[in-house]
Amino acid sequence: MIEKKVLIDPDTANYAEQFTKPESEICRKVADVTDKELQYADMLSGRIEGRLLAMLVAISGAKRILELGTFTGYSALSMAEALPEDGELITIEMNSRYSEMAERHFALSEHGEKITLKFGLAKEVLPTVKAKFDLIFLDANKDDYPEYYELLLPLLRTGGLLIVDNVLWYGGVLKDVKDRKSESIHQLNRIILSDKRVENVLLPVRDGVQIVRKLSD
Repeated sequence: MIEKKVLIDPDTANYAEQFTKPESEICRKVADVTDKELQYADMLSGRIEGRLLAMLVAISGAKRILELGTFTGYSALSMAEALPEDGELITIEMNSRYSEMAERHFALSEHGEKITLKFGLAKEVLPTVKAKFDLIFLDANKDDYPEYYELLLPLLRTGGLLIVDNVLWYGGVLKDVKDRKSESIHQLNRIILSDKRVENVLLPVRDGVQIVRKLSD
């Protein structure tokens, strides 16, 4: 297991968060409950990334969103809040405890009706999803990132955005000798860079965020 480390100076990170628009009351509640009840609360997107996701939804005009990796619902709610009233977000989660917590949080939000949670392994659920999406957020099992990329790109409309979380993996992708997750993520970063069907920018936000725009099939 790679040693987790802070990639950005804590004072700089705190300043950036302080001067980023606050998240909604329900998102703050999700963050608080997750921190109190779960050991791996650092899996939650958090204020800066949550606001980034919401802004990308708003800027892109997305109406249909697909998310892989719901966790406790913070990122789904952040994006749903930016969707229009007739917008739709499908999120997939394989952990029963996480999915139950997320469903409770969705029920507390006025935007919860926009969200449909599908429980199960993403690779088994994805073949049942036939629609095209305007924006896809990938934050699922890191070992399978390259495979997920190939499964998800056909589901993304031309001009749509694929957002990939944890693409720096606590600095693990920078090492010569990589653990399995770091190697898988590094492989995906190489695939995206050389894929003529897309354009991309890798941002050192939190643990690294890839923003990928689909140019063609």
